[in-house]
Amino acid sequence: MTYYKHYLSTHDAALKNLEITNRGGDLMEQDVGFDRLCEVSAKIREGGFKQYLVGNGASAAFAEHMALDWTKNGGVPSHAFANSALLTAMGNDLGYEETFCAPLSWYASSGDLLVTISSSGDSPNIIRTIETARAKGMGVVTFSGLRPDNASRRLGDINLYIPAKTYGIVECAHQLLLHVWLDKFMGVAEWNCRGFQNMRQCKL
Repeated sequence: MTYYKHYLSTHDAALKNLEITNRGGDLMEQDVGFDRLCEVSAKIREGGFKQYLVGNGASAAFAEHMALDWTKNGGVPSHAFANSALLTAMGNDLGYEETFCAPLSWYASSGDLLVTISSSGDSPNIIRTIETARAKGMGVVTFSGLRPDNASRRLGDINLYIPAKTYGIVECAHQLLLHVWLDKFMGVAEWNCRGFQNMRQCKL
């Protein structure tokens, strides 16, 4: 088998073995998990609340990307604390562990939703942000990978864990899962499309 085919099969296996758990650690069927995620986002939109997405490195890029897509395409106001001025100010003035929890404490409200994207699930600034979200009465969704006993997957109301050993596979899987959530919420189904999606339209 070639390297490319190995990579594809490994990525597919990681997605197939996705584990979704609730806050008590109970496993739920994958489709049930995505149904619940969509229900959460519907409540956010209908209640006039907001979603906040955070992550480090590549996960920060995913957070920015999905915050834009959720707002523009999904109609759910969403934000990501990933701009360079904010990140450098937080790191320099308050310490990197405060990168996301400080702005979350300033802007978020009870009833809002925090979405954390962390390949390791153990980044200190991610854990601190979850703690801040809980103190504010927010809901929490976590995306993690690598070690099955990582800290963040035990802290969310809904936790999506990719059982893979390398960052590339986990990151690629996370980006796909984030799109599954949004596309399902919007009713987008590639397999049913006769034409091409027009991103100038919020609805198909």
